[in-house]
Amino acid sequence: MSPVVVLVGPPGAGKTTVARALADRLGVAFRDTDQDIEAREGTSVQDIFIDHGEAHFRALEEKAVAAALNDHDGVLALGGGAVLSPATRELLRQHRVIFLDVSLPAAVARVGMNANRPLLLGNVRAQLKTLLDQRRPLYGEVARFTIVTDDVDAAQVTDRALELIEEDR
Repeated sequence: MSPVVVLVGPPGAGKTTVARALADRLGVAFRDTDQDIEAREGTSVQDIFIDHGEAHFRALEEKAVAAALNDHDGVLALGGGAVLSPATRELLRQHRVIFLDVSLPAAVARVGMNANRPLLLGNVRAQLKTLLDQRRPLYGEVARFTIVTDDVDAAQVTDRALELIEEDR
């Protein structure tokens, strides 16, 4: 079993929104690894970061991604930092991965002052810039395709993702 497609990208790229729309259009299940972690742990990602730290969350995330890649056959959205794990990046190389890229200004506009994003507390713009600089090469490393989401809406991104999936079959 393998996902139809895996979406990766930074906060504000539209991963969850596009993944849900793709799943609907393809007639398959949607899954988000952050939601898997919250369900298993019985608490929010933000609370896991606060109570146990980022390293603990990343260990949970690595396990959640491996499980989802192994037993989910729909559309899978990963948390923005999942690509930080070398083990996860290795697993992703075996799957159809689309990197939803977004510029810093567009990401800041979409994320705003979202308190549910623990790594963006404080100066959101500076935190996002750091995340983008650190992670963009890793997203590119695992992605078969990239869609820049800056000036398009979720429906257009979904359409483009569907085209890429069809071309890649």
